[in-house]
Amino acid sequence: MSQLKTIQDDDSPSWLPHLARHGGPRFLQIADALQAALASGTLKPGDRLPPQRQLAAQLDVDLTTITRAYDEARRRNLLEGRGARGTYVAAPKVELDSVLDLSMNTPPPPDGVDFDDLLKQGLSQVLMQADNELLMTYHLGGGSDADRKAGARWLAPMFGPLDSRQLVVCPGAQAAIAALMLALTEPGDVILAEPMSYPGLRAATTQFGRRIVAVGADGHGMVPEMLEQACRRHQPGLVYLNPTLQNPTAITMPEHRRKALAGIAQRCNVRIVEDDPYWLLADAAPPPIAAFAPEHVLYISTLSKCLTPGLRVAFVLVRDPQVRERFLVALRSFALMAAPLTAALATQWILDGSADRLLQGVCKEARLRHRMARDILAGRYGGAGDGLHVWLALPAYWHSSQLAQAADSEGIAVTPAEAFATGDASVNAIRISLGSIKDRGHLQAGLQRLSHLLAQRPEPFNPAVV
Repeated sequence: MSQLKTIQDDDSPSWLPHLARHGGPRFLQIADALQAALASGTLKPGDRLPPQRQLAAQLDVDLTTITRAYDEARRRNLLEGRGARGTYVAAPKVELDSVLDLSMNTPPPPDGVDFDDLLKQGLSQVLMQADNELLMTYHLGGGSDADRKAGARWLAPMFGPLDSRQLVVCPGAQAAIAALMLALTEPGDVILAEPMSYPGLRAATTQFGRRIVAVGADGHGMVPEMLEQACRRHQPGLVYLNPTLQNPTAITMPEHRRKALAGIAQRCNVRIVEDDPYWLLADAAPPPIAAFAPEHVLYISTLSKCLTPGLRVAFVLVRDPQVRERFLVALRSFALMAAPLTAALATQWILDGSADRLLQGVCKEARLRHRMARDILAGRYGGAGDGLHVWLALPAYWHSSQLAQAADSEGIAVTPAEAFATGDASVNAIRISLGSIKDRGHLQAGLQRLSHLLAQRPEPFNPAVV
């Protein structure tokens, strides 16, 4: 109550921020000041805030800025409206769901980027510039011409200039993997992959009646000699590789290994599906395998891991026109197309530079989180310093599934090695995803709790006797 009285007396409340010229969006500065005042006790639950027009005049900003600041504060559960009585500082809410999710590989909130504003502006530009009828109809050619050209621009850091006609726009990487599997293999065919690999591959092969055979890997990824032996033995339909910040091991194949694998694909006349969602997140990643064997490698780049999963857009580079047509036919059998509206938003962001700003914000935040993980997990840290996840080898007294269960009981979700195994699981490790917890402080708390758990030996199982 005293805060309102102070304003009515034309004095500045102590919690009001000094709006810095280069301090980011003003509405966020105001929301941050509210949060800081609540944390310090300057504002307390139940305190009434000034009317929006009055606060706008006090800070010499427009009413829209204050409205957005209050909306952001409500989103953070800092404020609550009480109708005609005004806006009040909210009481702390009891967290009924206290699970800290370190299991889902999603990009972290971008540092220094107002994502909500970016989304609103992007959609506004799409709706102003595009033919709304085209946004709500079928696109059966693997994306519009504009979408494919945007895809060529997105892939330019990996390949340089590309013919956009060689690109297919898909509703996510999982749909692309499934369609390539349907188009290029038959039931019972073997698909070669590393011993630890993307779980979506295993799900698709099981669903479609294909078989995964694991090929040995070392600290640089799949071993070329073992791949060549497996190709001659199994005559595989496809080889699946995730060479950059590999999911889950976080290994990035060096260039010489990529060239060696590309050469084997050419000699054995086998196609590689290069699933490369993290290339743009990596620090100085080598050229893709597809750069060394363009006719034998089908390259997938999704926006889900470096921008946001909600776009559901992936670009697939397929240079052979006959393979591209078979791929499109397979894709239409279950997914038909990427949603035109989100594809148009992705195109808008790529062409106007918003995607690059968002990507840089994600990269910056990811690296901050990796430094945090390295400090907290100390000698156990198994990351590359970038990307979205850490591969954590466990001490001998913990088994990965046992640790995952114990972490769950502590309110922490992690993913055990078994979820990634393409054959017999012999690796004792867990994957920790650093992006799925929005708040950096909550992530720090989760990592600290996990580190504490790792330092303890598991309690022996003592069955109850009645």
